[in-house]
Amino acid sequence: MKFVALLRGINVGGRNPVSMPRLRACLENLQLKNVSTYIQSGNVIFESQHRNLPRLSVEIEAALTRDFGFPSVVMVVSAAQLEQVIAQAPPMFGEQSAEYRYDVAFLKPPAAARDILSTIRLKEGVDQAFAANDVLYFQRLTERASQSHLPRLTSHPAYKIMTIRNWNTATQLHRLIRSDFRHVDAEKQKGRN
Repeated sequence: MKFVALLRGINVGGRNPVSMPRLRACLENLQLKNVSTYIQSGNVIFESQHRNLPRLSVEIEAALTRDFGFPSVVMVVSAAQLEQVIAQAPPMFGEQSAEYRYDVAFLKPPAAARDILSTIRLKEGVDQAFAANDVLYFQRLTERASQSHLPRLTSHPAYKIMTIRNWNTATQLHRLIRSDFRHVDAEKQKGRN
């Protein structure tokens, strides 16, 4: 099965530096297969037979702490979950990139997106937020982004159990994980003929 590990807070503002080759090696040492990274902000695509995603997250967190010397929060998302996050996003979400900035907050289970959403302050006329598919979707007007309350999430108690990706990164991860599936499926078809 294919998964994406979303690491929180690495290579941000010069803190918690992690090289991508060392990160891949760390996860390969956990017997994860076909490990690849996307950009420097902690996005790792891999294959595994693990079915218990919370346990797999804990194993990756422990390995990262051991290998890099600082604690890390990791959310493991299955290919099917990522498909749902992208395909079932709120209507028009991500489609007006000239007017809005779009982000997705992935939550560490057992956090509930709807419960957290009700505690987040939004700036009327600037911010919008939606809870669906076990994530929080955020959009804010680009021209009034400086008035947004969404940057204040860093002081919210739930911030420690979430990792945020912009919509472009989320959709690119989705494309990458799907292209790998198509490649695997194409190789299987070749073998049958």
